[in-house]
Amino acid sequence: MTLGSKFNFELDEFQGRHIGSVIRMNGRIAGIELGLDEIVDEYEPPVRKAWATLGEPRLLVIGSYRMGFNLAAEGTGARLQVWIDYQLPSRAALRWMGWLLGSAYAGWCVRRMVEDARRGF
Repeated sequence: MTLGSKFNFELDEFQGRHIGSVIRMNGRIAGIELGLDEIVDEYEPPVRKAWATLGEPRLLVIGSYRMGFNLAAEGTGARLQVWIDYQLPSRAALRWMGWLLGSAYAGWCVRRMVEDARRGF
């Protein structure tokens, strides 16, 4: 889904672990420069975290988004809920890509977070 690209991450002094913490990402996919800034707007470790884009992200198939997770004890284990709410790209030239691929990309993002959490436990 990332076409072999690599993104660079810049974290503020809070390292994404504080309400108001800012995370900056940038990179290239197929020679196209992409990037975004996110702000942590909910943080209740270890049960909840949410973050949202700041301004207009430079992405191909989704526009602004808010993403997060909730973790709750359930029986002898835990239930993880990961979600993303996104808008289509605001640029008309990219909106068609959002209609075509936005849902698949958002699903990939959520699955990747779930897989990372599973590996962590």
